This record gives sequence, structure tokens and C-alpha cells, in this order.
Amino acid sequence: MNDSSRKLLVVEDDEGLQRQLKWSYEDYDVVVASDRTAALAAIEAHAPAVVTLDLGLPPDPDGTSEGFATLEAILGARPATKVIVASGHGARASAMRAIASGAFDFYAKPIDIDELGLIVRRAYHVHDLEAENRRLRAGDGTTDVLGGIVTGAPEMLKVARMIERVATADVSVVLLGASGTGKELLARGLHQASLRADKPFVAINCAAIPENLLEAELFGYEKGAYTGAVKTTEGKIELAEGGTLFLDEIGDVPLPLQVKLLRFLQERVIERIGGRKTIPVDVRIVCATHQDLEKMIAAGRFREDLYYRLAEIIVRIPSLAARHGDATLLAHHFLARFAREQGRSFKGFTPAALAALNDWHWPGNVRELENKMKRAVIMAENALLDAADLDLGEHDPSSLTLKSIREDADRKAIRLALARTEGNVSTAAKLLGVSRPTLYDLLKQYEIEV
Repeated sequence: MNDSSRKLLVVEDDEGLQRQLKWSYEDYDVVVASDRTAALAAIEAHAPAVVTLDLGLPPDPDGTSEGFATLEAILGARPATKVIVASGHGARASAMRAIASGAFDFYAKPIDIDELGLIVRRAYHVHDLEAENRRLRAGDGTTDVLGGIVTGAPEMLKVARMIERVATADVSVVLLGASGTGKELLARGLHQASLRADKPFVAINCAAIPENLLEAELFGYEKGAYTGAVKTTEGKIELAEGGTLFLDEIGDVPLPLQVKLLRFLQERVIERIGGRKTIPVDVRIVCATHQDLEKMIAAGRFREDLYYRLAEIIVRIPSLAARHGDATLLAHHFLARFAREQGRSFKGFTPAALAALNDWHWPGNVRELENKMKRAVIMAENALLDAADLDLGEHDPSSLTLKSIREDADRKAIRLALARTEGNVSTAAKLLGVSRPTLYDLLKQYEIEV
């Protein structure tokens, strides 16, 4: 959702601060209230997802804390609302009490607009993710992230935001990630978000086609070009005219064909096999591979000049194991989808199944999870899926060592801090209370990409 269409309720009795906040959030549709009555009226009229609330509102005549009463009333009316409370200097105890009462986060006065802005954006992200999770649990199975990506992980949301930013730019994009991480789904999302969305999206898996046929698949051929060429046939590049050509597993393209691809990218013309006529083509190229192209270049198996033509923008896709919480979210998504397809009904997962989903390392990534869930839906006998149904083994309590628990907590805190600061390592280090070099060491230790 575009920020300008989002309602942000600011509950503040200081008119000067009202104006400052409204000016600072010109990208949002800001609604202002100065007391509890006006705030509740705004909640009813606009249903804002996020509210900033000054806990220091003047008390009621009977001495009741107006700030806490307003917080309670907002959450009572709309429990999913993310309320960010403001506390004055030295009032941290009040902020902690508000958090315990259901507030999303707090900020200290005097206000740091940049810091508060990060908290507000994070609140919207969390609200959207929770709404998405509720839809999935209800069996809707839909998602609003890049046209089809089901995720709640900051790492994947960062990838989605990056792709959305480059979608409208006419640049070539390389998607790097392990098999099963959703490279084609992201490529389709990029196409749908681009200015070429009404034109064709044509995909070809370069590893699935024999070398001697790949050139004909890409460039097409003229009638009589070789035995069996009984008619002129357009290649995938021509078929994608005006749209997007997705070359999956680009690392498997043989060197001789890499030369022809490079010429096409430089001159934007092609020649069919057996033809002499140059054909101009307007196509955007999106590539993907699980291979390390830079190592292939060093080994002489991939052309460096072709790499730099293709890799104007590089997007690295995290594995499912690195996307904290996504295994559970995707499992609910696939459970709802396959249950509908198979005409079956399930209530969800046992605690052991959820533990197994979170603990499994998912070498096959989302594709492996999808296959496991499809099998489970077909074979399960009970309304609650258990770990045995998922074929992942029982949850092992011995894995709950202090070291593993501490490392898991570290990862969660680091990812949350990076999400809150939109990848700014210096600011994230301050939030975590560590030095920047220490945070870099932790990022390297836990293999967390920024």
C-alpha cells in the first residue's frame, strides 16, 4: 500500500507538536486528535493501522491518566491497531507499563523525527504482516507482497522492496539464490510491477534444454535452416517483444552461445538460425542462477563482459532457513491451498509440528516445504498435522541448549534491529547496545546479509 494512502492518527495536545508531526509525516494521511474523545472518534471514522499517542495528555478531572485510558480505549475498540506511545524524559517506567498494556513501541521526548519515522514504518510493516497471517489462517491464501510472495521475514521484505524499486527502471537484473527460493516468482513480480506489465513475460530454463537446442529456443530459426526445420519459428527473445525475458539458470548457457547473447544485449538485434536479416527487439532481461558467476568467470566458464551486461542490478535471495518465521507462515499458506484442492479440512498444526517446521534446515527451500505440505495434506489422518505427517522427524528437546537458545535470540534481535533501521548497521548497533565492529562480527558469525 502506498504511504500517502495510509491513515496515521497523531494523539497530541500540544498544537505546535501537532503541526511538527503533521509536517514530518506529509507522506502519510495524518489525522490529529488532542484528547481521548477525538481520538476514539478518529479511530471509528478512519480505522488507522498506526497511532502515535502522548502518554502525558492532561488527566481527567477525577485524576485518571488520560494517556493510559486512551491507550486502553483504542486497543479495546481495535486490538490490531499499533499504538506507539510517547514518554517524557525520565518516564521510561510509564512507557514500559504501556508496552505491557499492549502498546507496540515507545519513543522519548524530545522527539527525534528520524527515529520515530523508523518506528512508524516498522509498525505498518508488522500490522500488514499480521493481517496477512490472519488471512492465511482463515484460508484465503492471498498475499500483497510483490504480487505473490508470502513472507514475514525482514530479509525477504528487503528483497521485495528492492525489486519494487528497480521494477520501473529499464535495467537488467540478476537474481542470485539457491534452488527453490522463488527466483521465478520474484521475476514475475518484477515484471508485474514494471512498465512492461501488459506485455509478455517469457521464461526459459537454460539448464533444462540441451545445448544444441538452446540457441534455437532463444533466437528462433528460418525454414530449412537445418533438417526438421519445416517452418520459420520465432525464438523466446522475439516472443517476449516489449516485455520481459526470464533466463533461469543463466550459468548453464554454453560459452559459444554467451557470445551471441552478448551481441544481442549490446545491439538489441537478433538473427534467427539460418537467417541473415537482423531483427530489432525491445526486451528486458531478468536472469537467475544458483551458481557463483564470479567464480565461473575466474574459471573461464562465464564471460565477464556478459556478466556486467546482465548484472546491472544484483538481488541476493535468502534461503528459507535464513527467513525467520517464514517456514510457519508458508506452511499455513500451503495447508490452506492444498486442503482446498484436495477437499479436506484441517485445524492446523500440533506444537511438535510447529517446532519441527522452525527447526528444519530446509535444504530444498520453499519448494521442499511445498512438497512436504502437499504430501502431508494427502496422507494425514487427523485434523491437526503432526511432525510425523511432515516427514521431518519429531522435535528434539535436546536441541534446546543454552548456546542454541542464546544464538537464536541474538539472530532475532539483530534481524529486528536491522529491519527497524532499514539495514543501517551503525544505527542498528546503537539500538542493540554494541559497537559497530561487534555487530559486523555477529553478522559474519550468523551469516546475516545486510
